[in-house]
Amino acid sequence: MTTTASITVRVPAKVNVQLAVGAARPDGFHDLANVFLAVGLYDEVTATPAESLRITAEGHDVDQIPLDRTNLAARAAELLAARHGIEPHVHLHITKDIPVAGGMAGGSADAAGALLACDALWSTGASRDELLSICAELGSDVPFSLVGGAALGRGRGELLTPLPVGGTFHWVFAVADGGLSTPAVYGEFDRLTAGTDVPEPEAAPELLAALESGDATALAASLTNDLQPAALSLRPSLTATLEAGTAAGALAALVSGSGPTTAFLTKDAEAAKEVASALMASGTCRQVRVADSPAVGARVL
Repeated sequence: MTTTASITVRVPAKVNVQLAVGAARPDGFHDLANVFLAVGLYDEVTATPAESLRITAEGHDVDQIPLDRTNLAARAAELLAARHGIEPHVHLHITKDIPVAGGMAGGSADAAGALLACDALWSTGASRDELLSICAELGSDVPFSLVGGAALGRGRGELLTPLPVGGTFHWVFAVADGGLSTPAVYGEFDRLTAGTDVPEPEAAPELLAALESGDATALAASLTNDLQPAALSLRPSLTATLEAGTAAGALAALVSGSGPTTAFLTKDAEAAKEVASALMASGTCRQVRVADSPAVGARVL
């Protein structure tokens, strides 16, 4: 085991530029065509040797995250340690900047960050495939948090194919009061689609082409989220936020993942500032964040 004092990993948030959701499977999960795009909002996870597994946190809304072994970051450390026959004696300190329970994979990002930090701290020498396997065990969004960039997630989102991105996309994210439970949103999706023929999820060719060309207008025309009706059903107030951002000049607006964060694609950085100002003035959200994409995945600093 290494004697390194500490290892810090920076890991990005994500936005789903397409989230196509199939019918519920027998295991309760849903087959997805999930086009992930990493955005430049980051959490940092610092791993330091300790006498036992311990989690601390600072930053935005840390009162809403668990600081015990139910935290995905703790589970990541435990899984890696178990595979290598060592004790998960580590202090994981999370510096939060990704919205909590906001549909931007903040918890998944922390898990990927903790996994990479512990791998480096303990010198486990885990292969990329082993790390991705542990990520998939932790949750559907965790593998993408490790990889970053842009990717198509199949299965329940964990089977990744990297996607080319031909330019920079400019986003504004409006953070709502409180969170939305991902299982609750999927449950509402099941309720809303009950008795209907839910098509097999497929990535939209025009959306993949827009990503590859870096064409924001074309990407805006093809953004979709099959969970949006469910999120809006559970949190109707998000409709006003979406309308405020669109009225301010966003090219497109959608709920990010399972919400309740809403995402606004803009034509350039200047437009992003204008949309952000208008959203804050609208009183329909708690805070706004501006970020570019794509962003790199989890990286040791």
